[in-house]
Amino acid sequence: MTNRRRRNVPPRRSRTRQITPRTHWLLLSVLAVTLSAALLLQGYTHHMFGITSDDVTDRGRNDLVPSQVVHGGPVIANAATSAHTARVKAHTVALTFDDGPDPTWTPRILDVLRRNHVHATFFVVGTQVVAHPELVRRIVAEGHQIGIHTFTHPDLARLAPWQRSLELRETQLAVAGAAGVTTALLRPPYSSNNATLDNADWSVLRQADAAGYVTVLSTKDSEDWQRPGVERILAHATPHGDGGQIMLMHDAGGDRSQTVAALASLVPRLKAQGFTFATVSDAVGMAAPVQAAGLGDHLQGLALIKALQGGDWVVRLLGLLMYAAGAISVLRAAIVLIAARRHRRLRTRRRGRTWGAPVTEPVSVIVPAYNESAGIEAAVRSLLASDHPVEIIVVDDGSTDGTADLVDSLHLPVRVIRQRNAGKPAALNTGLAFATCDLVVMVDGDTVFEPDTVRTIVQPFADPRVGAVSGNAKVVNRGGLLGRWQHIEYVVGFNLDRRLFDLAECMPTVPGAVGAFRRQALLDLGGVSDVTLAEDTDLTMALCRNGWRVVYEEAAKAWTEAPASLNALWRQRYRWCYGTLQAMWKHRGAMVQGGAAGKLGRRGLVYLLLFQVLLPLLAPVVDIFAVYGLVFLDPVRILGLWLAFLLLQLLMGLYAFRLDGERPGPLWSLPLQQFVYRQLMYLVVIQSVFTALTGSRLRWQRMERYGSLRAPAGAETPLDGHSPQEPGLAQPTPYDGFSYAAPYDGHAQPPPHNGLRQRAPHEAPHRY
Repeated sequence: MTNRRRRNVPPRRSRTRQITPRTHWLLLSVLAVTLSAALLLQGYTHHMFGITSDDVTDRGRNDLVPSQVVHGGPVIANAATSAHTARVKAHTVALTFDDGPDPTWTPRILDVLRRNHVHATFFVVGTQVVAHPELVRRIVAEGHQIGIHTFTHPDLARLAPWQRSLELRETQLAVAGAAGVTTALLRPPYSSNNATLDNADWSVLRQADAAGYVTVLSTKDSEDWQRPGVERILAHATPHGDGGQIMLMHDAGGDRSQTVAALASLVPRLKAQGFTFATVSDAVGMAAPVQAAGLGDHLQGLALIKALQGGDWVVRLLGLLMYAAGAISVLRAAIVLIAARRHRRLRTRRRGRTWGAPVTEPVSVIVPAYNESAGIEAAVRSLLASDHPVEIIVVDDGSTDGTADLVDSLHLPVRVIRQRNAGKPAALNTGLAFATCDLVVMVDGDTVFEPDTVRTIVQPFADPRVGAVSGNAKVVNRGGLLGRWQHIEYVVGFNLDRRLFDLAECMPTVPGAVGAFRRQALLDLGGVSDVTLAEDTDLTMALCRNGWRVVYEEAAKAWTEAPASLNALWRQRYRWCYGTLQAMWKHRGAMVQGGAAGKLGRRGLVYLLLFQVLLPLLAPVVDIFAVYGLVFLDPVRILGLWLAFLLLQLLMGLYAFRLDGERPGPLWSLPLQQFVYRQLMYLVVIQSVFTALTGSRLRWQRMERYGSLRAPAGAETPLDGHSPQEPGLAQPTPYDGFSYAAPYDGHAQPPPHNGLRQRAPHEAPHRY
């Protein structure tokens, strides 16, 4: 954000960085792809499968399993060619532990093994390796053997071949990254002994053999996974006879306190019975299956571990941000609804007392126009139909579509001033220089007033503390979904916020579509500044900082033309949002000021930062996490939370529509709004913040006009030099005495603001 730009100073191109939208979209796309990949990987590894009970009984046919395997030893090699098996030596027990490592139980089991000078084999799960690589290093360092138990603990027989390969390869890489070793030992999840192998299991073993793995089954199941009690585990684990055994136990997958206690008794008991303990390879006389990993595998493994740990961190962060966004949304809803109710009560009480004596003095209405030929006639005729005396000044800012000529051709009592294209702030300042009334109403060229709008909006000026009044802007072109969505936004978003700002005396914006000002208050500021793209917000904040009160008059209605395409809407909101960020940065000093300026800073700016910048930046997290939850978590719970969020918005909408006297029919499109319109607004804020941080600049852009404006009934004003008036109001100043500016042809421009002095300490001198 910057406050150094001046219309009368040519921009220095060498110091202005122009970042194209393509750069923004590229960065956002890279971020979206990276985030999506991290979430997909994290969801797959943590939620698609998982460690469950080993009690799997639904086995199929086994006619393809070789008989020598069915009746052979628990270690199976060469399954893809000429399968053979190996048995454990007599009086030998190979302790094996599945599903780890676990930060609670694996260290305790390692401690028991170390005290008894026993080595075992640990079949690790890849996700656990990623989460606790230091335990894998300890296992290897203490002389134990490593085998793999897949990455996410799925039933490999139920997976496609490519998924099996992925499970094995990723686990191998995780082990290589964590401990710098690779292993040829595999124990498929939910496997048991040789006799339980079926055809599907055999296809897994054949594929594993082709990948270089030796499958290790078990001969003795301690059944500790059932947690039957220490004595039952000891009974199941004690061999009958002197035959060698591969003992199945678990160091993860739940509470393994019974396993630890049973192991502490089992090892001494079996030693006393003459059994020795060995790793799987030593127990069957197998060449060393664990080797040092190559540099490439080690680096890839480290990258995998860091990527998955990063994904875990991202998901945790998203979870926190989701809760933060939800809390902020609920907080905003509560604040605006309570404020709106209180505002309504105060206004209801005030109706009998009004602001003071009726304001009947004439008003200057300034209409800045740039290529507004589609709607300028309706706008002007609606102003002439006002029931309050008005002086209408149309400032044509270098239009190329004949806007000024069109107004001249109407032969209405309207002053038309032409100038070279210099931007909306310059047009407003030109109109301000020609205005002759103490009160000024500013209205966009795409807006029509109701007959009582001018009279209603100036009544708060009966209070001498009021320096500006915001009117109630409404969308006129509500046809189609986009029109309805903007209508909802104007009523629910903008107008509820204005009621809150009015109550808190920290109004940050008087909209350009309908706003009234004390002319002298504007002159004291030096006119309308052009250092931001949101000149209305900048001007309003400057008035607040200069001690003036800014209020909201919801009865002063103006009908404005909203963008009718997503592209036009994007351009408009991008300019609005970026300009608001500029204005917030420019007036950040209000945070430490007192009086009206302090209210703007500590109430208005904090609200804007929290709810119009931070919340839109966080809100996409809710949508991202909702999609993540529907795919990987509990879809019913996620859908319930989303519906609760939607219900909250619907309740806000119903109340806001009731306050504004609007029919609630358009609210049926609110659910659809969440999927298109809201996402667009998020992207607007994200790109605006990015643009502000990079120091890029935007220009005041002309919006598309569609000719949907219509002057109100009775707006065909007779050419008698007077506008209609209400009985009892002062007679407007005749327009016959005004001089009409000729088209710009090289003659002098409208006079400058002679004698203007800069009073606000936060504004720099400015010329127009």
